[in-house]
Amino acid sequence: MTSAPLVVLDACILANFSLCDTLLRLAEPPRLFEPKWSEEIIRETTRTLELKLGWPNSLTTHLEKKLRAHFSEAWISGYEPLILRMTNDEKDRHVVAAAVHGEAAIILTLNLRHFRPEHLAMWGVRALHPQSFLIEIFRQEQAVVMTKLEQQAADRGRSLRQLLDILNGTVPDFASLVTDAISKK
Repeated sequence: MTSAPLVVLDACILANFSLCDTLLRLAEPPRLFEPKWSEEIIRETTRTLELKLGWPNSLTTHLEKKLRAHFSEAWISGYEPLILRMTNDEKDRHVVAAAVHGEAAIILTLNLRHFRPEHLAMWGVRALHPQSFLIEIFRQEQAVVMTKLEQQAADRGRSLRQLLDILNGTVPDFASLVTDAISKK
């Protein structure tokens, strides 16, 4: 990739730990994209992690501190006046407003029905499932992605195949593409 695109990560992405870990590693140097989010997206992530996934508050607080420390430039603020102009699903208008204000052309989400093209095109924004995004990045920067996946697996005490088995639950076509690349080595 010639330049790192600005990409808003929706709360459903940030709350999916292994997927989030993979994406944030791809956002570290050498950067394949630049992640963006807002305070509201992080609050939504925290609620999901604590109320739906049972994370203790100490762990979500730690995660937020790490995000602030490692991705201090990811935080978008000042987008609130744009929320009323958005026409996508009401619960996720803040995400599109943040993307527009932060000049991000992509929103990564597992919930594409809340981000339909007819609501985003006028703003020059598109919503992508993380699988499509990861496949695109992998095809452009396979060696970098492989290195980062191998490091992620090692850091988590797993083999690359074990990591891919976990990612298979959310991004199966991406996991399959990586598995195929490994078997061709």
